[in-house]
Amino acid sequence: MQFQDLLAYKKSFALAMKIFHASKNFPKEEKYSLTDQIRRSSRSVSANIVESYRKRSYPKHFISKLTDSDAENSETQTWLEFAFKCDYIDQITFNDFIKDSEEVGKLLNYMINNPSKFGSN
Repeated sequence: MQFQDLLAYKKSFALAMKIFHASKNFPKEEKYSLTDQIRRSSRSVSANIVESYRKRSYPKHFISKLTDSDAENSETQTWLEFAFKCDYIDQITFNDFIKDSEEVGKLLNYMINNPSKFGSN
């Protein structure tokens, strides 16, 4: 199995891409603040999953990187809330993104609680 086969990776990557496309419509004055932050945190979820998978031979490292991914996922939810409250995304988009993020969080927690199912000793 490759990291691209992990459901958490697939879903987090898809969400990061949805956020990227939505954030293209954010105001120019948000380029170095909200736009940059939400793109970085959403992409970091997937990147940390990849790092964790590469460290799966070391259970503590595996879990540590997954908790980093979970933290980035939570940060992304905060930036989504800012985007919604600033009227950069509508209620439907916000709800859709949050639902996707919560699903990613559940998958990450499953991996954290079941490291042996992912090749971690």
